[in-house]
Amino acid sequence: MVAVRRATVPLLLAGALLLTGCEDEISATPVPAPVTTRTATPTPPATSPSPPPSPASASSSAAVTPVPPAAGKVVVLDPGHNGGNGSHPAEINRLVPAGRGQTKPCNTTGTATNAGYSEHAFTFDVAQRVGEALAAKGIRVVYTRQDDTGVGPCVDRRAALGNEAAADAVVSIHADGSDAAGANGFHVAYSSPPLNAAQGEPSTRLARTLRDTMRTSGFSPANYIGENGLSARTDLAGLNLSTRPAALVECGNMRNAAEAARMTSADGRQQFAAAITAAIEAYLAS
Repeated sequence: MVAVRRATVPLLLAGALLLTGCEDEISATPVPAPVTTRTATPTPPATSPSPPPSPASASSSAAVTPVPPAAGKVVVLDPGHNGGNGSHPAEINRLVPAGRGQTKPCNTTGTATNAGYSEHAFTFDVAQRVGEALAAKGIRVVYTRQDDTGVGPCVDRRAALGNEAAADAVVSIHADGSDAAGANGFHVAYSSPPLNAAQGEPSTRLARTLRDTMRTSGFSPANYIGENGLSARTDLAGLNLSTRPAALVECGNMRNAAEAARMTSADGRQQFAAAITAAIEAYLAS
């Protein structure tokens, strides 16, 4: 979620106002044998048997199964928010390190479509689809959360999970909630200026690959934030604290009717997942 959007619906629980929207919504503050017909033919004259093939020719004719280029790579998928955040205000409002000397709330509840389909459910579904597709290619997939009913983890812990896994790529999956008139489209955020080598060329290349693949997959870049589908950020803890190539993709604006309909449908979520999967595979092969 972006800094300019508004929270979905404030929730007042246990006397605490819940924060809604993506991790990046809040500015950093201290607060899934043919059958053949044989035709009779004359018996051919007897011939001498052919000699057996040499070991070299036998081995060269054996079928070889190629190993996918990305096999053995590690990808961390970070589906934004969590389904239990809304009922644990004290825990998710707790301040944690966000990088660049900033602090931020541990997490937020995320946004939702106007009809109530939540960002946390969308991101978890898409992440699972991406993870299954990557695992089928021999890629090790690590998720920052295992279900959509828990709390957190906090944004600093999400970054730590990518670092601890020595991830070849970390991709956070979100959806935006801008109320700006006509706001639509995806954008990809990356940490800038970089705080370490991984946040330099590796992360910007990951961000560009996500942007380019989303675009060629039929998704339009955002018309209200970033530039040409890319958004350089200093305030996202998950990116600031990463020592691995990392990027965050806001798949679209949940407050836009057309994009909300796409996100709400299983076919639409598969389209998002296919694009993100293709981008990750392209990045790992580059």
